[in-house]
Amino acid sequence: ALAKRFHGTVVLDATRVGRDAGRVADEVIAHLVGLVGARVTVTLEIEAEVPSGVPEHVQRTVTANSQTLKFASHGFEEE
Repeated sequence: ALAKRFHGTVVLDATRVGRDAGRVADEVIAHLVGLVGARVTVTLEIEAEVPSGVPEHVQRTVTANSQTLKFASHGFEEE
């Protein structure tokens, strides 16, 4: 029987996300979306830890951009 599902997780270099995501798109996603009847979902998850704390102006910018880009969820935590 043929496989009916694919799932994969990959960590991208934060300084080269465009390049690395482009390779994933070309070398994996393109092959799947080209299949008749395929439903392909790609989710981007971001985790950042900043030991010294994220400055207020950066928090405002990232929050505003996350809203503009219609992130399903986003937020900062004090830990």
